[in-house]
Amino acid sequence: MKLKKKSNKEKKHWKFDKLTYITIFLDVCLIIFLLIVYGPFPAFKNWFVTTALATGNHKYFANVLYSDNTILEVLRNNTIVESSDETDTSEITFDNSPKETYDSVYEEQILDREDGTLYKLIEIDEKDYSGYLVAIYDASRINLVSSSKINAGGQQMTALSKEQEALVAINASGFSRRNGALVPTGTVIQNGKVVSVGSPNRHGGGLIGFNDDNILVLTTDSAEKAIKKGMRDAVTFGPFLIVNGKPAQVKGNGGWGYANRTAIAQRKDGIVLFLVIDGRGANGSDGISIADMITLFEKYGAYNAANLDGGGSSVLTIEGELINSPRGFGYTGERYLPNAWILK
Repeated sequence: MKLKKKSNKEKKHWKFDKLTYITIFLDVCLIIFLLIVYGPFPAFKNWFVTTALATGNHKYFANVLYSDNTILEVLRNNTIVESSDETDTSEITFDNSPKETYDSVYEEQILDREDGTLYKLIEIDEKDYSGYLVAIYDASRINLVSSSKINAGGQQMTALSKEQEALVAINASGFSRRNGALVPTGTVIQNGKVVSVGSPNRHGGGLIGFNDDNILVLTTDSAEKAIKKGMRDAVTFGPFLIVNGKPAQVKGNGGWGYANRTAIAQRKDGIVLFLVIDGRGANGSDGISIADMITLFEKYGAYNAANLDGGGSSVLTIEGELINSPRGFGYTGERYLPNAWILK
């Protein structure tokens, strides 16, 4: 039995139907895209604009989809108001001995340790972000160190931490590049002396560092005034997240979007917290907002906390080994950095 061949007319009709389906599909996709980008639901717009503006070199992404007026509206709806209080150093007791019972699982993660433990690595695995928290039990062993190759482009954290024989290390200053050298953002203080003055800080906050009593101090004082008050090591960055137990007032996501982030904090018992959260899809993590970072620090009992440089710079090493997954736009792996907070 012979099969009846399709006529040319039938073939053309089939092709027309297939083209129609493809066109309808593309039209539906376009409508969905327009609804997401320009529709009445602000979630995508807030995420996209604030995340783009928080990057170092890709702020122009925001203008690809939105007007200047729309961007200003988004920024008005996503803001952070930092505390203007000075750090109350008298509240830090350095009494952090283990307990038999704990008020929360977060406190147990921090305080449950063996005698003589210098630090403890805690894995953070929340719904939308993941990373690591390091509890450091002796703040006197935390120092700010500069790369020995800062004038030749800096060092990756693995190299810098091995050179410094650091037990734990995280990135510290933001930076710009100038004639092959890395210039830290704002002022850098090491061992009670100003070692660098770079471009003005545009990230809120101020000086973030430790005084001679090993207390984390957050201040808007000048470097000279801070040093007179006993500041030994500090970098300029921000925003300040928690001051004297009082969180910053955050509207929306805080205006910083979602990204890889590094932050530093201290509890009232003197324990220092190094926080590094992955982002941009690394390990399935979309990054963390300023608002969520404050909430996370509050769970772990932070009394003072501040944001450090983030994005592709966010990195954590333990005894010279890379722990997290640094990632920037268009690349994966470590950046070359100017300095680091280390436990030694």
